[in-house]
Amino acid sequence: MKRSQRAALITLLNREMLKRGSWCGETHIQKAMFFLQDLLGVETDFEFVLYRHGPFSFELRDELSSMRADELLDLTVRREGYGPTYVPTPFSETYLERFPSTTARYMKQVEFVSDEMGDKGVAELERLATALFVANREGIADVERRAERLVELKPHISSTDAFSASEQVDRLIRKSRPFRVHDESIAS
Repeated sequence: MKRSQRAALITLLNREMLKRGSWCGETHIQKAMFFLQDLLGVETDFEFVLYRHGPFSFELRDELSSMRADELLDLTVRREGYGPTYVPTPFSETYLERFPSTTARYMKQVEFVSDEMGDKGVAELERLATALFVANREGIADVERRAERLVELKPHISSTDAFSASEQVDRLIRKSRPFRVHDESIAS
């Protein structure tokens, strides 16, 4: 995917997440993009590594900064004491109009992720994204083993929350099947 198409995809994702009530801080965008890529097979070519709060892409962080410089996204403080929110700029809709094929091709995937992730907080997104990371990247299909691995990687996550996240990821995997772009790399 070309950089300009990725910027359009991020802009679209940001817009749809905001519509569904997401805070749309960097963590929200990071995790939503990870789900687009690892759950639905959208080939964004961002490299995600397991980091402080789950899967994280330094390339995506750089892209978000570039998009602010290009006036596609802006940051706003919605409530003092909380992290900023990425918001589309007036130029972003005009920019999206330049990519009707990209928008049309990935709209269902973006809507699926936005519907599933839009109302989640940072802690829940961390648990879910890390559970998906463990399922796909480490190949751990068993819910209990995945939950144990999640706690091993993230000791601050309780066993109960890890198990719940692991079960929820299995439901998301099943529910996402009609929306997948490339099916072969997704855990079943």
